[in-house]
Amino acid sequence: MIHEISLKTKNQTELIDITGKINSLITKSTIEEGACLVFVPHTTAGITINENADADVKSDIIKELNTVIPFDDDYKHAEGNSAAHIKSVLCGVNLNMIIKDSKLVLGTWQGVYFCEFDGPRLRKIIVRIS
Repeated sequence: MIHEISLKTKNQTELIDITGKINSLITKSTIEEGACLVFVPHTTAGITINENADADVKSDIIKELNTVIPFDDDYKHAEGNSAAHIKSVLCGVNLNMIIKDSKLVLGTWQGVYFCEFDGPRLRKIIVRIS
């Protein structure tokens, strides 16, 4: 079963918790145990799992990514978004997660985040539940 999540991002760089959206798709699928593949079909965005209890973690991640990979660093790419491409490579564009009891198996403090590196934009996320 393949689904698509649409997101409208608001900032150049942001992490958006999509755990609830994915769990909602799993619940609707009626699959109790299985796998969930999440794929981001964009070269300037990514997907990751990290803490979702303290919003400061998101801002710290963004701050450090922007420090290590600044937006303006004499890149050659004419479009001007090389930093976003590099951040996408580091973050990755897919996750494969376990489903148990009709929801994602995650640690106590974990959530699934869509990572915007070249916003604001309209984005999509592909979710396969099996």
